[in-house]
Amino acid sequence: MSVFVLVHGGAHGGWCYGRVAAPLRRAGHDVYAPSLTGLGDRKHLLSLSVDLETHITDIVNLLEYENLNEIVLAGHSYGGMVITGVADRVPHRIRHLVYLDAAHPTNGESMADNTMPALMDQLRHEMRAEDGVELVLFPDSPLLDVMGVTDPDDFKWLISKITPHPMKSLTQKLVLGRETDVQRIRRTSVNCSSVLEALSEENRRRRTSSHRVHTIDTGHDLMITEPDKVVDILLEAASGPA
Repeated sequence: MSVFVLVHGGAHGGWCYGRVAAPLRRAGHDVYAPSLTGLGDRKHLLSLSVDLETHITDIVNLLEYENLNEIVLAGHSYGGMVITGVADRVPHRIRHLVYLDAAHPTNGESMADNTMPALMDQLRHEMRAEDGVELVLFPDSPLLDVMGVTDPDDFKWLISKITPHPMKSLTQKLVLGRETDVQRIRRTSVNCSSVLEALSEENRRRRTSSHRVHTIDTGHDLMITEPDKVVDILLEAASGPA
């Protein structure tokens, strides 16, 4: 049995991994797909203080309180920021990192630094405040088309679940105190072809320099559009060397 911890991306929640978590559990594996503070089923906890560090702490606390070790830690999109921070805090608990079309940050970078400038400009344009919290990626955001969910029923379901994301977490710089230890952890990068083509040369280099690299011809929300392929890649990560 392997242990998988699946971290979602911006404006999503643990719900987005349903099609991945179910077959892993049926195969006898232990799967955790938590929602980060202020998002998904934890949207009621949104506040001015929620930032990237909050979300890193969410996952670190899960690992420590559930005493999870030798885990495969996966992150989608913004979740790449989170899992990199978690790997810095508790590297001894992690067997393999899996970046699902995700940010590959280094010390001192934010999600904004790992996002295409035109996309960040659009996020800033659509940003609005609720109860003083600056939010982006509302359910009516045209940027949700970037998720690549083309099935009409799936897209309707996606929109019904989206929760606006705190901008503060996208602009806060990631602080890594043990970056060398993080780099020692084996990692897999899973890239969506359409996204990879649009990235800067540096970001493409990072996404194609992992121990294992996969490219899938699908949209950004690959855990929704290609769950079987994601399951196979996660199982491969769990079965390989630590």
